Amino acid sequence: MDRTSALDAAFLHLDTPTSALHIASLGFFGGTAPSHDELCEALTRKLSRMPRLRQRLARVPFALGRPVWVDDEHFDLARHVHRVAVPSPGGTAELHEVVDRLLSEPLDHDAPLWEDWVLEGLEGGAWALLTKVHHTMVDGIAGTDLLTTMMDDEPTPGWSPVLPWRPTPAPAGWRLAADAVQEGLALRTAELGTLPRAIRESIDHGLHHPRMSVRALRDTAHGLAGFARNAVPTTPSSLVGPIGRDRGYGWTEVDLATVLDIHARLGCTVNDLVLTAVAGAFRDLLLARGETPARHAVRTLVPVSVRRPDERGHLDNRVSAIVAELPVELEEPRDRLLEMAIRMRDLKDSHEAQVGEEVTEIADALPPLPLAALLHVAFRLPHRNLTTVVTNVPGPTRRLYLAGRPLLAPYPYVPIADRLRTGIAVTNYEGRLLFGVTSDRESMPDAQVLLDGIDRGFAELAELAGLATTEHAGSGEKVAR
Repeated sequence: MDRTSALDAAFLHLDTPTSALHIASLGFFGGTAPSHDELCEALTRKLSRMPRLRQRLARVPFALGRPVWVDDEHFDLARHVHRVAVPSPGGTAELHEVVDRLLSEPLDHDAPLWEDWVLEGLEGGAWALLTKVHHTMVDGIAGTDLLTTMMDDEPTPGWSPVLPWRPTPAPAGWRLAADAVQEGLALRTAELGTLPRAIRESIDHGLHHPRMSVRALRDTAHGLAGFARNAVPTTPSSLVGPIGRDRGYGWTEVDLATVLDIHARLGCTVNDLVLTAVAGAFRDLLLARGETPARHAVRTLVPVSVRRPDERGHLDNRVSAIVAELPVELEEPRDRLLEMAIRMRDLKDSHEAQVGEEVTEIADALPPLPLAALLHVAFRLPHRNLTTVVTNVPGPTRRLYLAGRPLLAPYPYVPIADRLRTGIAVTNYEGRLLFGVTSDRESMPDAQVLLDGIDRGFAELAELAGLATTEHAGSGEKVAR
């Protein structure tokens, strides 16, 4: 059995009737849509490489331990692969209606936490595949690894046998509880046994390496101070508030070569450029609503991967985060870029991500019952210190194929929860930066302003760098590729 980490389990506690905590990818493909049997056959060949796809979560009685992954004895691939016809004429508006509805629906927690939806009937005979995977199973990097593994590097991959699979029966509830108690006692015993040695080693290290120890303490203090500053509520705006269960989703893209040229000419990071364009987009949205883009109006969570190279391919969550304030108060693109670069540099120096990683490691060592109670309460209290989330995840490094069809563009989707009415996901694929904007459908009917603002933001940055204005696909225009 493989037990979930505290961070994995936290995403289960975040899952509520109004917050379906799955990440997703909307992939557009070339060629005609494969038949149901053809797609299932292509996926079946890969299942042995990703055992988690045939596993479900088993909860431990009385929350004596975190949930564990067990084989789904009733696994049937056909229950996870679905098809839906986009209403005629299969254009952008019709596709959005279908995608929004599917993304609004939660995954079944009693089954393996993923599903695929073939979207047929798009204009020009095109098709797309919407893949949903619960955040408990993967973070952004793991999601990309899953996408890469489940597809092929060639349109006609070599033949490989379908390996037989026999599920291991799930343990009884009493066994799950007994194992959890035994693991907890072993962990507490180990902690007590290693505590004296850890104290001695810490004192010895401090005596022999005083400067290094002082620096480590200072870095931790700076990180904690940064988290304390983030506890201050943001300036009130319509960007934050209660959300419903229905989601809106839009997508756009920019040319990566142009972005890299801007990066080289202006001397900032690609992530600085992304956040600057996003800041301009939120400024446009606030102005369109007749609101003032105040200095502390938009504060975003920026996930940071802490996954080591040897941990690639593991389906779990290994991520920390920093919190950045977007300079929406600045009118000029040059000023926004400079301020964004300064703020991101200061955040990197603050060691917030390092402290966040240490917090998750501490959570793994805490008794599960009180931790579960704390998470349950904490995630249901109204929070006013964040506005959105912006996650930038490296995409596949090569062209991928599914059932012989080329993947043209995988647009990413990040879930929203609590009072966050928007979320922005970014990835790269075949020379493009792909953006997906998640929104609460009821409170964000004007989410298209954000997508247009991202396009305009990169055009302004290109002009600032002395380049020709980049061309943008716009939301949904990849349907006919």
